[in-house]
This record gives sequence, C-alpha cells and structure tokens, in this order.
Amino acid sequence: MNYEQALEKFEVVIGLEVHVELNTNTKMFCGCRNDFGDEPNTNVCPICIGLPGSLPAVNKKAVESSIAIGLALGCQIAPTGRFARKNYFYPDLAKNFQTSQYDEPIAFEGTIDIEVPSGAIYTVGIERAHMEEDAGKLTHVGGNTGRIHGAEYSLVDYNRAGVPLVEIVTKPILGAGAEAPELAAAYVRSIREIVKALGVSDARMERGNVRCDANVSIRPHGQEKLGTRTETKNVNSLRSIERAVRYEIQRQAHIIANGGTITQETRHWHEDRGITSSGRPKSDADDYRYFPEPDLVPVQPSKELIEQIRASLPEKPADRRKRLQGEWSFSDLEFRDVVNSGLLDELEETVAAGAKPQAARKWWTGEIARLANAEGKDVSDLAITPADVAELATLVESGKINDRIGREVLQAVLEGAGNPAKIVADRGLEVVSDDGALQAAIDEALAKQPDVLEKIREGKLQAAGAVIGAVMQAMKGQADAGRVRELIIERANS
Repeated sequence: MNYEQALEKFEVVIGLEVHVELNTNTKMFCGCRNDFGDEPNTNVCPICIGLPGSLPAVNKKAVESSIAIGLALGCQIAPTGRFARKNYFYPDLAKNFQTSQYDEPIAFEGTIDIEVPSGAIYTVGIERAHMEEDAGKLTHVGGNTGRIHGAEYSLVDYNRAGVPLVEIVTKPILGAGAEAPELAAAYVRSIREIVKALGVSDARMERGNVRCDANVSIRPHGQEKLGTRTETKNVNSLRSIERAVRYEIQRQAHIIANGGTITQETRHWHEDRGITSSGRPKSDADDYRYFPEPDLVPVQPSKELIEQIRASLPEKPADRRKRLQGEWSFSDLEFRDVVNSGLLDELEETVAAGAKPQAARKWWTGEIARLANAEGKDVSDLAITPADVAELATLVESGKINDRIGREVLQAVLEGAGNPAKIVADRGLEVVSDDGALQAAIDEALAKQPDVLEKIREGKLQAAGAVIGAVMQAMKGQADAGRVRELIIERANS
C-alpha cells in the first residue's frame, strides 16, 4: 500500500521520545570523565559498572542543564523529584537496572511550536522531560548487519554507561496527516537547536548525542481508540526519522488493510534498505518494576535556582529564526530552505565571519551540501569551517576568483590543502584582470572569429559570448569575464 492510500484509510498518530546526552564534564552519578571517543572501558569506576557497595551521587550540573531544557520547552519544573530504578537485563547495563525518573520527572507539561517544510505550524505537547543515565555501547562483530542477529560475538564499552541523559517525551501528536513524517523530523531538529543554543549538549546526532525513538500508530478515520503502536528505536538522523515514520505508516496500513493486527514492539531502522524490522515485544511500565532509588535523595531545586536558570536562557529558536530572516532579507522560501537544510548555525557563523548572507546561503546549501550528499556524509562531517566559507565567499565577491575557481578552491579545502586564501596564492588561481594579458588573449580569439566585432556593431551583443568563452578557455578559467566583455565592446566601438 502506498503512502497516499494509507492516509486515505487511516489517521496517523505519532509520539516522539528524544534522548539528549548532556555535555557535562563527568557522568551522571560518578566522577568518571564524560568524553566521547576515548579508548573503550577507560572511563569507568565501581559506580557506573554497578559493583556492590558503590554509592552514586547526583551531578549538580546535569540537574541544572535538565532544568534549562525543561524551561526552554515551556515546562513546569517539579519542586521535588525522585530517581527510580528501571529494572531490566541487557549486557550494556552492568547494574541490571537504569537509574531514571518514573512518576516524578524534573519537568512536565510543556509545549513547543514546530514549523514543517510547507510552512504549517503544529503545537506539540511535551508530557515530560526526565533525567536518567545512558547505557554502554555494544559492538556486534561478524554478520552482515552490525546487529546482534548473525553476529559471532559482541564487545561492550562501558565508557558511555552513566553519561547523563534527558529524555523528552511528547504527548500523542494528532492531526498532522500526510505531514507526520516531516513533523517528526522538524521536531527533533528543533530539540537539537534548543539544546545547542542552551549549551547543554554537543547535539551531534552522528555521535548519538541526540537520538529519537519514534512511536507510530494508525486508526481508521473516526475511531476514538488509539491503535497499537510500534517504537522504532534510536534513530539518529533527521532524514532517517522522516523515512522511518513514513515506512511504519505504510507497513501498518498494509497489515491492517489485509486483516492482520499490529504487534506492540520495538523495531529497528535499516538505513540501507529503508525498512524497519522487528525488535522485541514492547514493555509497559509495570514490566520494568520501577521502585524509588534508595541510594539517592530527592532532587529539590529551589525557586531561586529555577528563576536564575530561567533568566539565563538564550533567545528562543523561533525568535532567533525570525530575527535572522529579517537581518538577512531572505524570502520565506529562501529561509525555509536554510532551516530545512539544518545549516542555520553554519550560515550565522559564516555571516558573522564577514560573508554576505546570500553568498553564505549559496555556498552552504549549494555546492557544500552537494558534495556532502555525493559522499554520503553529513555537512558537519566535512573538513570546512564557517570561517573558510566566509573567506571563500569574500574572494569571489572581491573578484579575485570567480565561481568556477571558487568550486576548485572549495574542493582543495576539503582535501586539507589549507584555507582558501592560501590555496589561491599557492596555486596561482587569482583571476587575471591585467588589460595587457587580456587584450592578447582577445586578439587571438578574434583572429579565429573575425565576424564577431561586426555583429556587435550591428547590436548583437550576445556575439561577444563566443570570444569570452574562448578567452576563458585559453586562460584556464582565470580571466576576469566582466573585464573581457568590456574590452571586446570597446574594441567593437573604436
């Protein structure tokens, strides 16, 4: 069943759980370093690997960061909240339970407005944002999928175990219809923008700093009872979130339309095949046997602390977007393209480094995005900075190089050859604007096309294009095309 047919028969309901890793110096309940990429099992201690007799202590900075996230989402902050043990066994959870929050989250009852690519705005309700710890990381060796099924053995790295997390849970989202997949991706993008602006997370999805569990259910139009949901776990790119939600809608619609039933379960997203596959039966809260964590006292932030954090909140992402669009004089379509590309931060930094807004937009959403897509990478993975792009744009704007040379310089920057100005100087790529050199090249081109000047005299100015092209070719693209045209017109009129 295709997507349009699924929407004709069923109403879509989604719910999103976003896990945000906090960038505190140490873990949630111990003093181990919170550093990404260290050698496996080097940032561990008796507390985060659950040895008997070890006692946790709450990371104050993590609590403050969690409050900031809650306030930024318009949530109420709980005057008191307890941690709880969420009991389940899995090899990356050495304690056999996760320290989380159950019925007393740090933040609850918020809302956030989300704009989708069409320009429509949806208000998403936030049920809760609660603190917890991350699990370790399993690497499954052998097999073809990188998953446990078919693997020969698994390796576990407990460096991530105990890293502070905030899990943000939405209320059921209804009414998005065909835009549900786009809304899911836009919501996660907004959460990423918020936590980056707050400075509480590095928010790099490719590192797992922001991960989304996408809950999807469908029901016949007019039915009041919600359908059985599935939860696609740990989706870590905006594109994948959109694709996973769309796939689940179609998959569930096909099953129900053919008389089947949906199993409440977790599912895994396969980026290479564009499908989800069954994981495990989805547990309800009772299955986790939650009970209060006996080794931790309740968290009771003072009103003064909450107001202090509230006063330090940065500009809201929606307000920031409105301000930047006005400052840059972008049309609604131009600005929407920038937001949807996820490159707003890069553009702002590039403009701050001296580039004109339209030039920054052209390079980031044009050539740089094209090169990233061609390599199957995220733009953030490319070896180029906003300062590099600003320097490149300035070189083009000043006329020292043209667009064609600019693309050549960009490629060299990505290959590690240095900054744009150095590459232009080292390779002698600056545009030739010396009249003597240009006149010599024009003479050579006119000798092969002697009728061009007469055509120009007859008012056919486009005839100059053939000579300009010949001059550019002869000078390997480094001629100042504008000046070449001026010299040709002057020659025709002399």
